[in-house]
Amino acid sequence: MDGSAERTLLITLTGRDRPGVTSRLFRTLSQFPLTVADVEQVVIRGRLVLGVLLAYTEGADIGRVWNAAERVANDLDMEIELSTGRNKRMPKRSGRLHVTVLGNPLMPAAMAGIAGRISAHGANIDRIERLAQNPVTCIEMDVSGADPDGLRAALTAEAVEQRVDVAVQHSGLHRRAKRLIVMDVDSTLIQGEVIELLAEHAGCLDEVAKVTEAAMRGELDFEGSLRERVALLAGLDASAIDSVRDRLRLAAGARTMVRTLKRLDYKFAIVSGGFTQVTDALVEDLGIDYSAANTLEIQNGKLTGRVTGQVIDRAGKAAALERFAREAGVPISQTVAIGDGANDLDMLQAAGLGIAYNAKPVVRQAADTAVNVPYLDTIVFLLGISREEVEAADAQDSQGGDPLEPPSRAGRSSRHG
Repeated sequence: MDGSAERTLLITLTGRDRPGVTSRLFRTLSQFPLTVADVEQVVIRGRLVLGVLLAYTEGADIGRVWNAAERVANDLDMEIELSTGRNKRMPKRSGRLHVTVLGNPLMPAAMAGIAGRISAHGANIDRIERLAQNPVTCIEMDVSGADPDGLRAALTAEAVEQRVDVAVQHSGLHRRAKRLIVMDVDSTLIQGEVIELLAEHAGCLDEVAKVTEAAMRGELDFEGSLRERVALLAGLDASAIDSVRDRLRLAAGARTMVRTLKRLDYKFAIVSGGFTQVTDALVEDLGIDYSAANTLEIQNGKLTGRVTGQVIDRAGKAAALERFAREAGVPISQTVAIGDGANDLDMLQAAGLGIAYNAKPVVRQAADTAVNVPYLDTIVFLLGISREEVEAADAQDSQGGDPLEPPSRAGRSSRHG
């Protein structure tokens, strides 16, 4: 075709979705000297919107094409819109980003605010797709022409105002490459803090909980606070650890997240300021690839009130992430770190994507994005995986249950579920 004389015809079909609509339209169009310039299709609650942009030369009999397309619409009992124009090749827009919005519920005002911020930064929304609608609504937008840092700051402020979660990530092939997930354990992978469960047995829960909370807010040095809390457990019978292990409950959606991403060849690591006597069992149960944690010293069946070896603190967690990435053969840019406390900050900032999960304010402010809904598997949406894809994979898995049911109900047969 002569590019200087190229014209376009945009056909938009709208109506009840059913099998064969797209094929019927293209079979009809195949009778004419046309080329396909673009196609978009979306189905919302059983209603189909199909847009086809066709290119043709100036001498083509477009009236016959128009009539044929209208006959297809009439036969299918669908509405049709047709418009012609010139095929103006748009310059490639830079700064392509994924903007993911999580809401429970997601209100129109939130979408208006997010879209307004994007527009105010001179960016364009090229595509919008729903990734999930239960138990949270997740919308992903492809955005071009924006400065990532500026847009992220603006959308973070809007997210706080609208009470939604927003993530801004670079677009590209890296999103589909093998990645390493590195997770905190206490109050992230599992519900609650192991040291506080042990403190219940030792009769010092209030004192330990107060120190833990201050440490997670970043008000205390983690190593010093850990040794202080562990010292309060001196003399506790080691059988208390078994009791705590049996009481563990995974965060809602944890098992689904691990299962789904491991199907996609992701590697998983846990790194904890807690204790190997607990994390080792989680590694076995969930099929975790790498782990690092502290170890309680036990002598004559009793806790001594000390830990052995180097303490896994804030810097130790970041070092573990880098070590696991090397062992997995994954560049740091392909790592995802998830945590909730101040001792996770170095790890979150070192990772390619740092996610603050139901985190303290200091952590939310420093992380790339924050997730504040109580479902750990919503993190798969940030990686571009839809709920429908999760459910389809679970349907093929003989052990697949309700992917978003809290593990304490969905996985009762499992020791930690």
